[in-house]
Amino acid sequence: MKTVYAFLADGMEEVEALMVIDLLRRTKKLNVVTVSIKDELLVKSSHNIKLYADKNINEIDFSSGDCIFLPGGMPGTTNLGACEKLADEIVEYNNQGKLLAAICAAPTVFSNLGLLKDKNATSYPSFEDQMECNNYGGGVVRDGNFITGKGLGVALEMGLEIISYLVDEETAGEVAKAIQYDGVK
Repeated sequence: MKTVYAFLADGMEEVEALMVIDLLRRTKKLNVVTVSIKDELLVKSSHNIKLYADKNINEIDFSSGDCIFLPGGMPGTTNLGACEKLADEIVEYNNQGKLLAAICAAPTVFSNLGLLKDKNATSYPSFEDQMECNNYGGGVVRDGNFITGKGLGVALEMGLEIISYLVDEETAGEVAKAIQYDGVK
């Protein structure tokens, strides 16, 4: 079973985080671990909602993971980007071709590490000037081992795209059907 590490930081956008985490867990084919970037497991979202992570960043074995997922939100994205241990592991995951997924402001974490220079990517529009990538734009963009999403409005599609990548399209379709999602009309 593949493992996804979903990182939570104070000031994150909780719906982006929980939508993706929920969809991935619904597959029953992925081990999804929520991870606080601080020692404390309690994380407070950008809307003052308190969440408890499964583990803190010092309690996980990065080598056993297959994907790092970063939700957006501010100042959550700033906090994620300032976490040196996370930054080092993101670079290592990229070197190994492991999946790196981020939504809203969080793709800027990848961009600031120089990982998107030759990639197509997207982010929340007000962060476009911070995105150094090959081609910018779109709702959910998959390029190689990167999946980026524009914002909360595409969190569901982002989760399904991660499922397609890590499991398969059939499983993503089953999850979509189970939650009564049939695409945007």
